[in-house]
This record gives sequence, structure tokens and C-alpha cells, in this order.
Amino acid sequence: MVDVTRKPPLLREATAAGEIRLATATLDLIENNRVAKGNVLATARIAGIMAAKRTGDLIPLCHPLPITHCEVDFEIPTSRDRILISATTRITAGTGVEMEALTAVTVAALTLYDMCKAADKGMVIGDVRLLRKSKLELPT
Repeated sequence: MVDVTRKPPLLREATAAGEIRLATATLDLIENNRVAKGNVLATARIAGIMAAKRTGDLIPLCHPLPITHCEVDFEIPTSRDRILISATTRITAGTGVEMEALTAVTVAALTLYDMCKAADKGMVIGDVRLLRKSKLELPT
């Protein structure tokens, strides 16, 4: 693990995004809460947040971080062929939270896939990427 002992604590934030491509009929099931496993978007949101909190347990040599904020959001574009997923994580620490944001997006996508796999065999998860990361000095 990289030694960050001497790095000053800064306010750090990261945003990641990804998508899951699916059939319009599957999207209709999700929107009408007709998926057998339950509320898909609510479950995927919670799964993503929980995953962000456990990133240090999932990725070897990744620092276990007590993140102070995580949000997971979904958007359905007018093409109605995918769900766009974004996650933002925040912490005050000596190391960044981009792995937590990426993990949140990925696990949210995996949860969407798992909950809808009986209805849609052609779903594809992809385009997971870091959109931005920032750090700000704390006010004195």
C-alpha cells in the first residue's frame, strides 16, 4: 500500500460514470416496478453506496477509507436503450476517493444486471470511467 501518512488531509471528491444497455421492455418493467426482485433503482443505489464504503476490502492495496459522502444517480436518456449511472464520493483525507466512485458505479450496474437478468439476456455494462476528481485545502 502506498504510504500517505505525511500527506495533508484535503477535501477530496470524485465522480465516475458508466452505463448498462438494455431493452426498452426491460426499462418499462423497471419504471413500473414490475421486476420480480423488487425496486431495481433503489436497490442498485444502495448497493453502489455500500460498495463504495467497502472498496478497501474489495481491491488489494486500496486504502480503506471512511468516506463522508456518496451519492449514486441514474438517468434514462430519450433513446430509452440504457441507464446512465453516476456516483460521487467525498472525503477529508490524505488520499483520493476515485476508486470508491468507480466501485459504486460498477456495483450499481452489476445490481441492475442481476435484478433484470431473467427479463433481459442481452444487457451490456460498459463505459465505466472517472469523470473528475478534485482536492481542496481545508479552511484554517
